[in-house]
Amino acid sequence: MKTGAVSKTGWKTAVGLLLTGVMLFPVYWMINVSLTRDQDMRKSPPDLFPTHATLAGYRTVLDEQLPYLGTSLLVALGTVVLTVALAAPAGYALAKLRPRGGGLLSFVLLAAQMIPGIIMAMGFYAVYLQLGLLQSLPGLIVADSTLAVPFAVLIFTAFMSGIPGELLQAAQMDGARAVRTFWSIVLPMSRNAVVTVSLFAFLWSWSDFVFANTLVNGGAQEPITLGIYHYIGNNNQEWNAIMATAVVASLPAAVILVLAQRYVAAGVTTGAVKD
Repeated sequence: MKTGAVSKTGWKTAVGLLLTGVMLFPVYWMINVSLTRDQDMRKSPPDLFPTHATLAGYRTVLDEQLPYLGTSLLVALGTVVLTVALAAPAGYALAKLRPRGGGLLSFVLLAAQMIPGIIMAMGFYAVYLQLGLLQSLPGLIVADSTLAVPFAVLIFTAFMSGIPGELLQAAQMDGARAVRTFWSIVLPMSRNAVVTVSLFAFLWSWSDFVFANTLVNGGAQEPITLGIYHYIGNNNQEWNAIMATAVVASLPAAVILVLAQRYVAAGVTTGAVKD
């Protein structure tokens, strides 16, 4: 019986490792191509390992793509700050203050996530054209935040609903108003939700192409998604440099995801199950 259980567990592990390898193979191949020399790029069959590895593609990234990476970092951090600043108070209000129409607002936030990004981009383009905000980073930050805020409000609402009401009542008895209670008690206790929302907002803005291409294309500052897009169009033969750019662009998001995964798991699941 024990032998059968062990073999069944081993079979599941093997299948899991196989599926993981299949899903991660494109990532490995991206790294492999980024280290491949130009003269080896069209070998048939291709090398499964970079036997003559070169860092020429990464030197090109440092020479040509750093401004795009810096712009993406500014946009992503700005999106995180704006998303948390808007979504945390809204989640607190829906979870604890119970405003009129709260249920309808939650439904609207859920429905807003179903709107295709290209439709929102066209709407922002028409508005920004009138306001003179095209090709500006603040305009792109606001647009990217519209993708993150509805999801963030739902996450904060679910998390803050699980905060004991006795704590808030005790604060009120001590004379704390709603704003002070939110800032001093609710927000510090919502650390996992803040990290979760910040991570998703960062990833969405970092990988955004639709808003960037519609609202800031051709401007003085463009994010890395447009940098890769332009680079492919101008240098479609230098695949090692293109893949090196993709690797470097993926590193910040990957590092942040690894560091924050514990908080993300807690932030997403808290409030999903009621005692």
